[in-house]
Amino acid sequence: MDDLDWLEAESIYILREAYGRIDHIAMLWSLGKDSNVMIWLAKKAFLGRVPFPVMHLDTGLEFPETYAFRDRYVREWGLELINDACPPIEEIDPSLPPNSRLAARKTAGLKQALAKYGFNGIIAGIRRDEQATRAKERVFSPRRNQGEWDFRDQPPEFWDLYNAEFPPGTHVRVHPLLHWTEVDIWRYIRREGIPVVPLYFAQGGKRYRSLGEIGITFPIDSDAGDIDAIVAELETIRTPERAGRAMDHDSEDAFERLRVAGYM
Repeated sequence: MDDLDWLEAESIYILREAYGRIDHIAMLWSLGKDSNVMIWLAKKAFLGRVPFPVMHLDTGLEFPETYAFRDRYVREWGLELINDACPPIEEIDPSLPPNSRLAARKTAGLKQALAKYGFNGIIAGIRRDEQATRAKERVFSPRRNQGEWDFRDQPPEFWDLYNAEFPPGTHVRVHPLLHWTEVDIWRYIRREGIPVVPLYFAQGGKRYRSLGEIGITFPIDSDAGDIDAIVAELETIRTPERAGRAMDHDSEDAFERLRVAGYM
């Protein structure tokens, strides 16, 4: 087994544990590269089908290419899609910086969905290497009822032993990609032939390294027009993956405020 085999096996184990131990669970589908890998792993884990709903928290501000990707692959992959609109900006905390306030619509949308559908667990495609605050996460992360996160009160996870037993009523976030890196994701996409939104590939010297909403997500300078070129590029550059996300350039505590409030 190579490193991708180990990562795949661990993620499949986590997905099966989550499905077997947490009643009423759903998976977040941002339509980005990480969540597409996560759906692919779920299909491998459960004999070719995803046995729980996938949820797209729709702000109405995704790129047209992203919506086209969603509409195609929800059919091709046979997904049970929850596609509720996020609350409007007027309902979001006005004390947040402007870019973070736009992003916080997804937090509000997730809380709205938890109240509506009553999910006890949410599977999310975050990785520790993406952002400093996410490095504090656990694979099985207990939250308060509305998804609020207390990073100081998280269970230990030594030697890849995961605690999936929580008191009744506990809301749990599950992160099967937590140990993956950005390069791992692209190498796995290449190996498995996983489709992704074409905005990841360079056109006219620009490409999107991370996908979010129009107006707060920007491309980077790049000539990487295929996966081999992306992998080669990532093995040499040192800029953060989310450098094109405007919210990550807001005040230092803005991202942590979003995460504590329940942001993915």
